Amino acid sequence: MPKCDPPMRLGEAPSLKFEESDPVSRPEMLDMLPDEVEEMKNAHARFVDSMSTVSPHLHYIPNTRGIISTAGGPYLPVLVISLRMLRRTGSKLPVEVFLANDDEYEPQICDAVLPSLNARCVVLSHILNAAPRIIEIESYQFKLFAMLFSSFEEILFLDADSFPIIQPESLFTNEPFRSRNMVTWPDFWASTVSSYFYEITSQPAPSPGKRVRQSSESGEILISKKTHAKTLLLSAYYNLWGPNYYYPLLSQGAAGEGDKETFVAAAMAVDEPYYQVKTGIVAIGHNSKGHLAGSAMVQFDPTEDYALRGSAVKDIRTKGKSETPRPFFIHANFPKFDPATIFQPHEVNPAFSDDGSYSRAWTKPQSVIENFGSDIERHYWTEIMWTACELENKFRSWKKKKKICKGVKKYWNAVFAKGKG
Repeated sequence: MPKCDPPMRLGEAPSLKFEESDPVSRPEMLDMLPDEVEEMKNAHARFVDSMSTVSPHLHYIPNTRGIISTAGGPYLPVLVISLRMLRRTGSKLPVEVFLANDDEYEPQICDAVLPSLNARCVVLSHILNAAPRIIEIESYQFKLFAMLFSSFEEILFLDADSFPIIQPESLFTNEPFRSRNMVTWPDFWASTVSSYFYEITSQPAPSPGKRVRQSSESGEILISKKTHAKTLLLSAYYNLWGPNYYYPLLSQGAAGEGDKETFVAAAMAVDEPYYQVKTGIVAIGHNSKGHLAGSAMVQFDPTEDYALRGSAVKDIRTKGKSETPRPFFIHANFPKFDPATIFQPHEVNPAFSDDGSYSRAWTKPQSVIENFGSDIERHYWTEIMWTACELENKFRSWKKKKKICKGVKKYWNAVFAKGKG
């Protein structure tokens, strides 16, 4: 642990879209004393040096690939829907679902439903309790520890509400993963890393006038534990001391501050290769009061992106529609498409038009929707309805909920019945 006070926040860095960011003006919204910077720099160097001395080896079964996710409580129904969408692609990849503790283990789901989808529950506390407890692990830190303790050598991490619309096996065998062994996807925003972070990690700060990179969206991460052990361990270090120290250093209060920036930051600090998809993330949703009411995000095929990317600074969206990579993932996160709660009032109400009538959730931007290759939204609601009706009394988070299946069927008949939608 750094033996100094955390960086002092002077405010929050603005959340600017990547294409709107100013490469000359970079925010600095933290203040640190020189001796605090030196202490954090020394602590960071000691940790990095210890990895070189010990030659880190992470546990995994050699020559294995799989998907991992974290879930539990209200996230389990959403996860099951995502797993059913995964299997629709024809994927046979095994899945490990990490739960925080025994309280999150639901026998009906973990012992019956998930195995039928080639998935299994792993209780994280069983692993963590076997070692001396240095610090309590919080829920937002589980993602990294799921990666560390997964049995797979090569892993695709997916948030519980993120799913592929293309069979993901190809990600492991094609570029850019084949040569980089780590692939990340972008967030909407420009990176807002503090200059102090570069000093603490003994890296040169980006040159003035050079466009900053896009920030990361950690709903999807592809990585090899064999080649990127140092990246994962340093990311664990950043996450352990994240809330007070490294999260502010990496985001400065901008949108989504948390674990999402720690993966690329760690790879850069230990000089391990990675590829961040250049094609920008796209929000999808429906029209509301003349604007897009976004309820999901689309990420694109890294193999096609890698082939089309051109120079590192060129955004291939400007090259023309025919050269845009195909959509690969949908991250349906705003709100969660839990059939027990999706019809309740939210900041964005994806199932309703402004007049209160039922509507499709994803109709805009039309150019992106058309590139899905099939009616993905209809498939998604099919799996939502299956989960609502077949498992209505199975999830603990649904125990006090009533008419979940009936509510989804009513919506389905209004929007997707033959001749509609």
